[in-house]
Amino acid sequence: MQRTTIKAWFLIHKWTSLICTAFLLLLCLTGLPLIFAEEIDHLSEPHVEHPQDTAPARNLDDQVNTALAQYPGNVPLFIGWDWEGHTVYVNTGERVDTPPPQMKTALLHASSGDVVPAPQFNEGVMYFLLRLHTDLFVGLPGLLFMGAMGLLFAVAIISGLVLYGPFMRRQRFGTLRTGRSRRLAWLDLHNVIGVVTLGWALVVGLTGAINTIAKPLETAWQSQQLGEFAARYAGQPRPTTLASLDAAVATARAAEPGMRPAFVSFPGTGYSGDHHYGVFMQGNTPLTERMYRPVLIDAVTGELTARPQLPVYMTVLLLSQPLHFGNYGGLPLKILWAILDLLTILVLISGLYLWFKRGSTEARVTEIERAEKTGGAA
Repeated sequence: MQRTTIKAWFLIHKWTSLICTAFLLLLCLTGLPLIFAEEIDHLSEPHVEHPQDTAPARNLDDQVNTALAQYPGNVPLFIGWDWEGHTVYVNTGERVDTPPPQMKTALLHASSGDVVPAPQFNEGVMYFLLRLHTDLFVGLPGLLFMGAMGLLFAVAIISGLVLYGPFMRRQRFGTLRTGRSRRLAWLDLHNVIGVVTLGWALVVGLTGAINTIAKPLETAWQSQQLGEFAARYAGQPRPTTLASLDAAVATARAAEPGMRPAFVSFPGTGYSGDHHYGVFMQGNTPLTERMYRPVLIDAVTGELTARPQLPVYMTVLLLSQPLHFGNYGGLPLKILWAILDLLTILVLISGLYLWFKRGSTEARVTEIERAEKTGGAA
C-alpha cells in the first residue's frame, strides 16, 4: 500500500478503536453473564411440579382473571408460554401502552392455574445488566448510541485487518516475539487474538447494532403492515368487552397447524392494533422458534382477520437477537461465546496498552510500511 493509504487506514483504526473501546469493554463485561441469562434465570426460578404432563391446559381467560386479581386496576397486555408449556405468564399494566419497565407479571401453572412465586422480569441483577448492556438506562437514545459503537467496532476490526493482514502472512501464525520488547509482544498478542476472534467479533458487533434498532423497526412494521388492517376500524373506539382469548388462540392454532403460540398481544399494545388479538405463532425447533407468524383475531367477534407475513427486516431482527448471545446451539455454543468474549476483552485491553505506549503517527506508519515490505516488526 502507498504511505498515504497506510496512514489513512491507521488513523481510521486508531480513532474508531479509541472511541468505542470503553463502551465495548462495558458491553463485553455485561454481556458475559447475559450469555447465560437463561441458565441463571432457571436457577432463580421456583420449582414447579408437573406430575401430569398430559393434564389439560386451564382456560386462558381464567388465567388472565387470576393475574388481574393479583394486580387490581391493571389491564392485560400480553400472555405467553414457556418453551415446555408448563407455565403461563401474564403481563399487566395500568394502561394499554405501559412500557416494559413498568409492567407487572404473574406466573401461573398452565394446568392448575396456581400462582407460581417468581421475580419480576424487570427487576434484579440480570435486568440491571441487560439495561446497562442495551441502552444505558436512557431508552432509545442509549440504544442508538450503543448501535453506533457496534458499527465503529466493526470498522475498527476491518481496518485492523487491512493494516496487519499482509504483515501477519509473513510470520508463522501465533508468533509472539517476546525477546525484543514488551510493546512488541503486546502488539503480536493483540494481532493474533484479534484474528482469532475476527469472525465472531464482526457477527456479534453487527447483530448488536441491528438489535439496537429493534424499536424503530417494530414501529415501522406496526405503522405499515398493521396500519393496513387498523384502517378498516377507523373511527371505532377500542373495544372494552373482548371475545374469548381461549377461543382466539384455538382459532390461531387451527390457522397455523404446524406452529405453536408463543405469546398473545392484547388490543392497544401496539403489536396488533386497537381491535385485534395478535396471536404470535412460532416454530417447533431452536431455529424456527424465532420465526414468528402473527395471526390477527378480531377482539370483538373472535374471527380470523389476517395472517400477515413479517417483512424481511423483521425476520433479520428476530434471527439476529439470539445469535448475538449464542442462543442457537445450547450450552456448548454459549461456552464458546463466553470464551470469545473473554478473548475480545483481552484484545481491547491490549489495544489500550499499545495506545498508551504509542509513538508518533508518522513513526507508526513507517513501522507498518516497513513490516509490510520486510515482514519485520510493526
